[in-house]
Amino acid sequence: MTITTALFILGCGTRAAEQPDEYARRRMNMVDNQIRARGIRDPRVLEVMRKVPRHEFVPADQAANAYDDNPLPIGLGQTISQPYIVAYMTEQLQVTPQSKVLEIGTGSGYQAAVLAELAKEVYSIEIVPDLARRSKETLATLGYSNVHVRAGDGYRGWPEQAPFDRIIVTAAPDHVPQPLVDQLAVGGRLIIPVGDYYQQILILTKTPRGVVEEKTIDVVFVPMTGEAQKKP
Repeated sequence: MTITTALFILGCGTRAAEQPDEYARRRMNMVDNQIRARGIRDPRVLEVMRKVPRHEFVPADQAANAYDDNPLPIGLGQTISQPYIVAYMTEQLQVTPQSKVLEIGTGSGYQAAVLAELAKEVYSIEIVPDLARRSKETLATLGYSNVHVRAGDGYRGWPEQAPFDRIIVTAAPDHVPQPLVDQLAVGGRLIIPVGDYYQQILILTKTPRGVVEEKTIDVVFVPMTGEAQKKP
């Protein structure tokens, strides 16, 4: 959930009337001009980004902006990440059809929907109860039966469902939570933004001999709250 410059309180306005094929056209344009043009190459990721209706995961008064390459406010001080970042993190995660994925930071549910198209099962934790409820309803309405959402602090993961083949964190702590590393299966990948205001995306791969860490791009995400704010 990338950061926005202002607090947004979700309104109850009516979603702008627009034909489904217009939204589809905008998704095609988004993929061609914002995602593929910036280096995303995985054909499965590109196809999913063409398919998942991002406009269904934003407030009604933001639907017209849903396919711009920007984060958008979703209420309660949170945002939906820009499409390129969603595509980038998804590609780097290397999800397979057999993957069991843990997501920390459900937010709007959009990233969970993208993962659900690629993975066997997705378990997603959201610390803001109203967002957890809202995203769970949206995902259910859209038919994503392989996504399991619960409200709670994601710092300690979802131990009763561990191990996970892939873990993605969409809010930024200033360190990598050890419980998430512990819940990663051998051969698994964990992607997470780490830092204070400015962060770097880290990719951790668990091998039989330990964890290998790779630093990638600079990003700005909302901070991970709860136990993550305590020093390890």
